[in-house]
Amino acid sequence: MAEASPATPAPTPAPATPALAEDQTAEMAAFTNFLGNLSKRTDIVLALGIVSILVVLILPLPTWGMDISLAFSITFSVLILMVALFVEKPLDFNAFPTILLLATMIRLALNLASTRLILAHGHEGTDAAGQVIEAFGGFVMGNNFIIGIIVFTILVLVNFIVITKGSGRIAEVSARFTLDAMPGKQMAIDADLSTGLIDEDEARTRRRDLEDESTFFGAMDGAAKFVRGDAIAGILITLINIIAGMIIGVVQKDLSFAEAADLYTRLTVGDGLVSQIPALIVSTAAGLVVTKAGISGPTHTALFKQLGGQPRALGLVSFLSLGLAVLPGMPVVPFLGLSILTGGTAWFILYRKRRIKEKEIRLIEEKAIDPAAIAEEPISTALRIDYLRLELGYGLLSLISAPKDGQKLTDQIKALRRQMASDIGFVMPSVRIQDNMQLPANTYAIRIKEIEAGRGDLRPNMLLVMDPRGEEITLAGEKTTEPTFGLPAMWIEEANREEALFRGYTVVDPATVITTHLTEMIKDNMAELLSYVETQKLLDEMEKEHQKLIADMIPSQISLGGVQRVLQNLLAERVSIRDIPTILEGISEACGHTRNVVMITEHVRARLARQISDMNTNEQSFIPLITLSPQWEQAFAESLVGTDDDKQLSMQPSKLQEFISGVRKAFERQAMMGESPVLLTSPAIRPFVRSIVERFRPMTIIMSQNEIHPKVKIKTVGNI
Repeated sequence: MAEASPATPAPTPAPATPALAEDQTAEMAAFTNFLGNLSKRTDIVLALGIVSILVVLILPLPTWGMDISLAFSITFSVLILMVALFVEKPLDFNAFPTILLLATMIRLALNLASTRLILAHGHEGTDAAGQVIEAFGGFVMGNNFIIGIIVFTILVLVNFIVITKGSGRIAEVSARFTLDAMPGKQMAIDADLSTGLIDEDEARTRRRDLEDESTFFGAMDGAAKFVRGDAIAGILITLINIIAGMIIGVVQKDLSFAEAADLYTRLTVGDGLVSQIPALIVSTAAGLVVTKAGISGPTHTALFKQLGGQPRALGLVSFLSLGLAVLPGMPVVPFLGLSILTGGTAWFILYRKRRIKEKEIRLIEEKAIDPAAIAEEPISTALRIDYLRLELGYGLLSLISAPKDGQKLTDQIKALRRQMASDIGFVMPSVRIQDNMQLPANTYAIRIKEIEAGRGDLRPNMLLVMDPRGEEITLAGEKTTEPTFGLPAMWIEEANREEALFRGYTVVDPATVITTHLTEMIKDNMAELLSYVETQKLLDEMEKEHQKLIADMIPSQISLGGVQRVLQNLLAERVSIRDIPTILEGISEACGHTRNVVMITEHVRARLARQISDMNTNEQSFIPLITLSPQWEQAFAESLVGTDDDKQLSMQPSKLQEFISGVRKAFERQAMMGESPVLLTSPAIRPFVRSIVERFRPMTIIMSQNEIHPKVKIKTVGNI
């Protein structure tokens, strides 16, 4: 019995040596570094590419170089088409006119190079100009050059007449409309910037996008000529190659006419097809780019969403295809297949919409909480108050929706807040609008810090008419009193609007009545609405260069509460606090010699002399003044008691009554003459005169001599 020999183990492949692995890693790293450096120097790559085009125009190109170049041309064209499909908007591909020029130059250079090869080596066979041209000539023509000529002609016509002409026309019209609309769009941007809807950076970005859009469509209008010229050049090159090739083949290469015609026509048509197919692709990309002006998002998203988003249309198409399938003589399979496809798509869309709607309803039901399970509201919420609240009776709730001939109430209130911020200098609190079933149906109430400040009765479907001359209104309607100023007015029907305007009456809608009333209530109580938090916010939002002044002043010279009181004193007399830097400078100056807030306010008013004087200048460009006589000046000065920082007015009641009577008579006399004058006093007694006058004439403007700007014209119209 033979002894079994031990099994020989199978040989294992020798592992790669460390040296070989290190060489492969080094080569990969070198290649990666080369690609990285190349991506950083795209300028050099572009320059080399353009130089290569020029070289191809001058020097002959071998057949292998021709194959590589034609493959690059086709790939480059497909890349352009894919990018055009996936861009969100045309401006995302604003380099397209330049790319179109480069693609056209590449095709023309390759046409010239292929022409050189065809005419020089065409007698050698169908591969004389490279395998790409040979493949196109054999595959597309099917060994019949007449078919190739017809296909080439159709491609040229489609490219030249249909796609290029249409996209060029769209680009021309878009460029014209964009240029025509540019002034209006720029004005809209400036309006949004002035109203505060956008900031300066956003405005700058929008202006740049607008300029880029007009430049892009103008460039596309010109770039369309590249494609048109390329098509014409392709036709001419084809004719030249065929005629010149037949002459060379018959005369120089001793070919028969039939052989020369077949050979050179096959090569030329193959060359034309290779050049026209990329041209057609690029033209299609140009058409996609210029037609995306009104489409948002990628092209595929918009097309499928809009074409496939109408299940009823798909259902009708399915029914029509089914009808065509059962007609005698019609092929059943294609139309039946399309009917099933469109019908199934319509059913799927309807099913998905139904499922989405059911899911939304289910989510709403899940989020809905059982009233019995509602947790008790924290008692701390009862302490919160609304700074501004507008309560409407149930008959006025329709004003919140958009009326037929004006803005809705909420839009008017938004515009009011924006205007108040511009006029007063800080953003007023938001206005809470709620219904109040305890109010009469057509009544509204304005509450400031939960306290009612005013109310009025409206007629929602009527117009309020007032006569600015103060005469009796002779139109048919319901007499009433205007709620803001208490003027006689009348509610009229909408049909009488034109008649009222013709007679010179002031006509306002109910929403405007509420907004006007709300404006006056806010102006009367603006000082109360400026809270400690709002004051801090005003200072924090100031420019960086003013923060040093704030840091030096608060709290070493004055507290934040003191600044708030100064601002409130200004707002109480309807002085805008928009010029915060000047106000802070005035506070800092006054704090050097007094801590009395009233005296600080008077000093700040003197610093705001230009603003206060401009605010009280009438249409005739002067300030009408009623001056305080020296006797009353002395009487007020002698009635001041206390120290310098804590003076109080202590005047006999009879003297006060006499003063009040004199002020009333003087201002009523001027009001009868159509004047709204300013009461002028000395700086020392102005705050005390104001404290008396505001009790019976709160709208009277009281200025000191320090608040009259030197360049302002004044006119004394009375004396007290």
